[in-house]
Amino acid sequence: MKILIVNGSPHVGGNTAIALDEMVKVFEAEGAETEVVQIGNQVIRGCIGCNSCGKTGKCVFDDVVNELAAKLEGADGFVVGSPVYYASANATLIACLDRLFYSSQFDKTMKVGASVVVARRGGCSATYDELNKYFTIAGMPVAPSQYWNSVHGNSAGEALQDAEGLQTMRVLARNMVFLIKSIALGKEQFGLPEKEEREWTHFI
Repeated sequence: MKILIVNGSPHVGGNTAIALDEMVKVFEAEGAETEVVQIGNQVIRGCIGCNSCGKTGKCVFDDVVNELAAKLEGADGFVVGSPVYYASANATLIACLDRLFYSSQFDKTMKVGASVVVARRGGCSATYDELNKYFTIAGMPVAPSQYWNSVHGNSAGEALQDAEGLQTMRVLARNMVFLIKSIALGKEQFGLPEKEEREWTHFI
């Protein structure tokens, strides 16, 4: 069981890291192999719509996005964490996810996804919804928790005071492990759902 975690915060060891680390503790206790990649402090440009990836199977900009694609292909679960900026995720993370999901050609069906958002106060729900859309368009089940997956904190380390938020992270991690295990059993017994040839409807 492999779980890839992407930290979209530019701050190493900040409040987003605290939230994700709470999940890592559970994953490791459950025997899952986890890897955390911090991308919020990297220079990642957005998609330019060149469609080169349709021919090569990878993004034309050979940076951490292509590295993440290889890691995601071998993962059973994918966690994305971000601070909240203007009721949205960090723009660097969005650029990364746009290119990652658009350029990677492998089937992501039934890989379990989870988004984690961290804010001083507001904007968590909008950012949570924004990040979950990457999973649902790719056929990835979204892991639930006891509440929307948010932790609150402003200054570095304040997330440690959000007992409910940290508990939400632990519940999320346990539920994610359960889903991954259950899907593995389902694949073994029933296989994946039948796929239809994709229909493309364009209104021009």
